[in-house]
Amino acid sequence: MAAVAAAQKNREMFAIKKSYSVENGYPARRRSLVDDARFETLVVKQTKQTVLDEARLRSNDSSVEPENEKPVQQPEEPTNKDDTGLTEEEVVLSNAISEDPESEKMNQRAALILHLKEGMNSLARVLKSIEKYQGVVVHLETRPTQNQGTQLDALVKVDMSRINMLQLLKNLRQSQTLEHCTLIGEDNISAKNPWFPRHASELDDCNHLMTKYEPDLDMNHPGFADKVYRARRKEIAEIAFGYKYGDPVPYIEYTETENKTWRSVFTTVEELMPKHACGEYRTVFRLLQKEGLFVPDHIPQLEDMSKFMQKHTGFTLRPAAGLLTARDFLASLAFRIFQSTQYIRHINSPFHTPEPDAIHEILGHMPLLADPSFAQFSQEIGLASLGASDEEIEKLSTVYWFTVEFGLCKEAGETKVYGAGLLSAYGELLHALSDKPEHRPFDPASTAVQPYQDQEYQPIYYVAESFDDMKDKFRRWVSGMSRPFEVRFNPHTGRVEVLDSVEKLESLVHQLNTEVLHLSNAIHKMKAPSIC
Repeated sequence: MAAVAAAQKNREMFAIKKSYSVENGYPARRRSLVDDARFETLVVKQTKQTVLDEARLRSNDSSVEPENEKPVQQPEEPTNKDDTGLTEEEVVLSNAISEDPESEKMNQRAALILHLKEGMNSLARVLKSIEKYQGVVVHLETRPTQNQGTQLDALVKVDMSRINMLQLLKNLRQSQTLEHCTLIGEDNISAKNPWFPRHASELDDCNHLMTKYEPDLDMNHPGFADKVYRARRKEIAEIAFGYKYGDPVPYIEYTETENKTWRSVFTTVEELMPKHACGEYRTVFRLLQKEGLFVPDHIPQLEDMSKFMQKHTGFTLRPAAGLLTARDFLASLAFRIFQSTQYIRHINSPFHTPEPDAIHEILGHMPLLADPSFAQFSQEIGLASLGASDEEIEKLSTVYWFTVEFGLCKEAGETKVYGAGLLSAYGELLHALSDKPEHRPFDPASTAVQPYQDQEYQPIYYVAESFDDMKDKFRRWVSGMSRPFEVRFNPHTGRVEVLDSVEKLESLVHQLNTEVLHLSNAIHKMKAPSIC
């Protein structure tokens, strides 16, 4: 990877789902989604649209040119007495200043998402305002707008004092040159009450595609020169963008070419699976074949796969347009939801994909998500990510990489594969099971800080004694995380609960006592002599 230091500083900029490649059995270079992308695309859902609309209505809607303004070093009242028009991020920032007035001069890094009415002219005014408020632009990118009434979308990452940040936002909201302005805190403003989704419906607000390696962005992509393929990818991505919680997974009418690509990969996996895949994978694979979902002739629909998984483990699928941030992807696992792409790799490279496609998701991930033990482990990773720090998200995503994506486990004295990146790429599968790489016992503490290889095959793999052993070690490691609270998923309400009060703990203890009573009664009845 070209920029190791930058990548390790914040691996959340990487999508948790990396790229998996193998062509003709030989290693193909895995693309770095951060360093190699020709253009770092940001797709941000306007999760607080109503608040922003209300803010614009409340404002006097007068356009104040930045050139005519004087930089305000200190506000008249650096308090949060009036939160009118502020988004959640800004309220947290304002509260942080009120709780600790000395922090108002503390530098804060944040990202501004701007919808510019007058294109580059509007952007020039924004940059001038940032300069006047003594801010430093550390990253800037633009893209064509997808919104009516605007000419350009921009992402601007800035460093400036917290108090000046609030003043800048107030100024930008009063300008007629902007359609929208949204703040996304990059540094933790306050770790006391971090926001995270509490219900699966709130995943609609967690759909950030921080980086996208697509055929129209990189000439090394197999589909770069194929206009038909590029148009098809865009079409399927747009369908995923329109998905909302509660909708059925959109049906995709796959083409003959796409089904042919599936057939090439499926038959290879079907051949290698009995010998090299773990028992849990083999069991579900055969069950999928029995139910007619895994057949070589056509690609399974995600809605059908989702119903199958829900029946066995409660996991469901949600369509994703591309590569999600680590935080957003892991959060979905907490609700037993797996975010899956629906587009298919290029026909000229059936055993190579520069990013996860539906074939990787369906063949690699979904069979094991229908296994109770593995599904439980996946959900526990997701629950551990809720409210975690950026550093802990990085560690969790690394554990995910070496387990869910490239994990090995023991089975009857032999090493088997359970990682989705291996099960959907036979070249690295054979490499992982050979004597070429190093095999280490799975230990979350060391696994979480182990640099991994994105450019070619892994030099190191971690081997679990069993899924249960892996889960036990993971739980002990997670218990040492810095998060000052514990969470649990309530399957009855479908909500994540923060266990931060005596009442909640008492309620949980009551539920557990009831479960233990049922368990005790069952054991007693099993041991009792039968009456003829």
